[in-house]
Amino acid sequence: MKDRFLVIMAGGRGERFWPQSRLRRPKHLLPIVGKKPMLTQTVERADGVVPLNNIFIITNREQRDAVIEAVPGLPAENVVAEPVGRDTAAAVGLASTLVKMRNPDAVFGLLPADHVIHGEKEFRKILGKAFDAAEKDSVLVTIGIEPTAPATGYGYIQLAESDADETVFRVKRFVEKPDLETAKSYLESGDYFWNAGMFIWQVKAIEQAFADHAPEICSGISEIESGLVAGKSLNAVLEEVYPKIQRISIDYAVMEKAANVVMVKATFDWDDVGSWPAVARHFPADQAGNVTRGDVLLEGGTGNIVVSEGEHLIAAVGVDDLIIIHTKDATLICRKDQAEEIKKVVTKIGDEKKWQHLL
Repeated sequence: MKDRFLVIMAGGRGERFWPQSRLRRPKHLLPIVGKKPMLTQTVERADGVVPLNNIFIITNREQRDAVIEAVPGLPAENVVAEPVGRDTAAAVGLASTLVKMRNPDAVFGLLPADHVIHGEKEFRKILGKAFDAAEKDSVLVTIGIEPTAPATGYGYIQLAESDADETVFRVKRFVEKPDLETAKSYLESGDYFWNAGMFIWQVKAIEQAFADHAPEICSGISEIESGLVAGKSLNAVLEEVYPKIQRISIDYAVMEKAANVVMVKATFDWDDVGSWPAVARHFPADQAGNVTRGDVLLEGGTGNIVVSEGEHLIAAVGVDDLIIIHTKDATLICRKDQAEEIKKVVTKIGDEKKWQHLL
């Protein structure tokens, strides 16, 4: 068996969870669902599949200290800060280099830091199957989520056919986020799965994929590796090389073009909790459909999500379908059907240079 590594992507800003989520402590560093930060939960779920010392976390400078704090058992040198954001293809290339410097024959997985997964035993089983598939062949493995609704916020994976064991399925194509009618047709067809951004492959397999489909990214990866082999520090190499790497997602750069993609079906309960309304699915509601956390008093309202930090009391009377979030320095009031617009508020706060409410 080849060495197994895991790389967790933890550089997001979590803008849709403002005002709790901030640049220095975004969604994945908060206990949005559960009692521990979501990143901590992600690392703990990998226990038994990948040794802790073989886990890397890619984040940014603003968050690095908080990431180290969230995973105290992880060696600090395994937490790597990108000097600038370059989307997921560059991050995958960096991940590949980090693992290669440990073992060029290794297999590694990539996971987002901020997903909610119930059923850790089942998750470990599926992740193990994905590693098995990647160790067996030079393939790009992804874990697909069986859709439960015609969601327009996810990319989709279309299956071609299964292997003989009906565990690993060949992928026909990756498709971007569809409109509602297209998503309905995907759901009805039965051969489309949600793309959750979970990938597993050999170092050599992803290197070859970059060489075949994204030569510009491949060139940047090679430059990073050359700098490290020459004895330069990782930070110095990234400062020099990373800003020059093309900004593109791994889906566009590789996954939509590669012919050697296979999928393992997820059998665990999964949610990317992309916005405040999604959080409500993971907490008990009262008889009127209200979900509350903290010191909250509601009178006559239905379908609200209300969160209060500290000892601040939130009292709401006769309001329906609102998101109300109170922190020590900011309060958000938003209709649930406008939750996606929270990002615009965050942008406006930045435009007005009210940095204290973003950091």
